[in-house]
Amino acid sequence: MDLSRVDKELLSYLEKFPEINIWDDLPATRVLSLEIMRKRIAKLTPIHDVKSEDFNVLVKEGASVKVRLYRPLKDFGELPALIWLHGGGYCLGGIEHDDHVVRQIVQAVGCIVLSVDYRLAPEFPFPAALDDSYTALLWLFQHASKFGVDDKRIAVGGASAGGGLAAGLALAARDRGEVNLTFQLLFCPMLDDRNMTPSSYSITDTRVWNRDCNLRGWRAYLGDKRGMVPVSPYAAAARADNLASLPSTYMGVGSEDLFVDENRIYAERLKEAGVAVDFSVIQGGFHGFEFIPKAQLSKETRNSYFTALKNALFK
Repeated sequence: MDLSRVDKELLSYLEKFPEINIWDDLPATRVLSLEIMRKRIAKLTPIHDVKSEDFNVLVKEGASVKVRLYRPLKDFGELPALIWLHGGGYCLGGIEHDDHVVRQIVQAVGCIVLSVDYRLAPEFPFPAALDDSYTALLWLFQHASKFGVDDKRIAVGGASAGGGLAAGLALAARDRGEVNLTFQLLFCPMLDDRNMTPSSYSITDTRVWNRDCNLRGWRAYLGDKRGMVPVSPYAAAARADNLASLPSTYMGVGSEDLFVDENRIYAERLKEAGVAVDFSVIQGGFHGFEFIPKAQLSKETRNSYFTALKNALFK
């Protein structure tokens, strides 16, 4: 990563980032990352006008997935909804990590959000995360009237691996024909297991999600399915041959993100397939910069996502 191209304010944050050492002890890393996130959230202004409730939804083979349903504190009647999928390279993260940003979404957009605590790799490789996410989507759709959800206005979204999972979920929903999604909101999505674009080689900085992290994350997620010919597009959406009839899409990625090329290619292919796409490359942003709470570029980028979602759900 060329640090001269990183936004100056973001660079001041990056200089304080520790080196990422996820893989030596992944369970310990998960615990530590949650502790760090809780400390960061504790320093932020609490969001009191959003309420939440947790549920356990049964998945096939007797497993269950924890979901958290968020809605505005005031009852506005029937509302559109977003299925939210957290990031973490398919190996880290959870609904607790994204609790604050999801509350921001509900507050800014005025929609309902269902955040999904999908199973993580390598313990649970593909298709576990997809199965959990699709089950959560179907559960919300089937219980829409109970929760005041407009079942004709359901979107999917996520960040990084969550964005890739949202893209795979949109493909699965299209192909299975049970839920008609209205929008997909993709934050710097992790879309292509092949890691062959120029930008996929360009990020080796150990303070951010880099090429080595990405290769390991895909290896963990695909598990013994890495030998699939081809790899399922529900696992890596960039593998899909047909992108027609997908929901309209808003996608953004930093210019200094290893995903910038695969995101650009996916956006172009969506457009070629007749999908309405709003794609932005945010100059000076590195992977995950959107979640730095106080940086100006991060605030502007988050607000652009929230505005796009609001326009799509309340048009």
